Amino acid sequence: MTDEFTRIKTFIKVVGAGSFSAAARDVSSISSVARQVKSLEDDLGVRLLNRSTRSLSLTDVGRCFYERAKAITNDLSIAEAEVRSLHDGVRGHLSVSLRVAAGTTVIMPALPQLLAQYPDLSLDITLSDERRDLIANEIDVAVWLGEPPNADIVARRLSPSCRIVCASQGYLERRGIPRAPQDLRRHECLVHSTLPYCDRWSFTREGQHKEVEVRGGVRSDNSMVLLSSAVAGLGLVIVQQWMVGPLIAAGRIQRVLGEWTVSPRQGDAALYAVYPTSRGLSRKVRVFVDFLLETFGAPGGRGLNVASPRH
Repeated sequence: MTDEFTRIKTFIKVVGAGSFSAAARDVSSISSVARQVKSLEDDLGVRLLNRSTRSLSLTDVGRCFYERAKAITNDLSIAEAEVRSLHDGVRGHLSVSLRVAAGTTVIMPALPQLLAQYPDLSLDITLSDERRDLIANEIDVAVWLGEPPNADIVARRLSPSCRIVCASQGYLERRGIPRAPQDLRRHECLVHSTLPYCDRWSFTREGQHKEVEVRGGVRSDNSMVLLSSAVAGLGLVIVQQWMVGPLIAAGRIQRVLGEWTVSPRQGDAALYAVYPTSRGLSRKVRVFVDFLLETFGAPGGRGLNVASPRH
């Protein structure tokens, strides 16, 4: 006799397929599928499906049962996948979508250590600032700016939004180190043309608020262009702190005005690692997410070294 869980899964498959024949394809006979659904209805004492010669449709109670049963079976599938993954090695293919700045400045430089530890893991990496559909594009893990509103996506915060002012040491040796926001008027400032602060940079410190109109020879709508310009010695730039941690540690760029908080924060967003709940948390996904947390210095991670300004 067919067990209850099998009959429930058959019912879910029939609803998803839209007919008994489609649900039975490559699995069972149409009569067997129909008998399982009828047996389930008899045991529940309700009609789940309206049947006609050409179509099937859910009854009101059938729709309610379908939604609850689908959620339960999905949770069970996730639990089974997670348990199986505990016995699997970290191997196989992982599809990853990374934001351009996060991928190029932080994640890619740290990848050799991950791949040396897990040589059987292969990565297919896409760089895009677009929030691509994880399921439709078969993406296992992505890095997004801002927490996703979708409850079907798990989000782990990698780094808070914290913007800082930086310049290359060569530039600062030539032009001097700004000690206060008003000093920026004497400097070349690399302006992001699309962000709220644009050419008016604002700062706060202990209740004080300072706003300075800045200018410089380079403007761009791309933060990587501005960061590259700063590393090349073309001026001061406002960037997310996580973008420049490795550069500061390597001495290629230096933070200034560290006593001041860059504001406003409207429109700012934290950086998140995201993955779909529908696939469960396989061991390779868990390893990659843990790698991201450690690389960005999220709780439990090693952390990025962002040096304090020199005086």
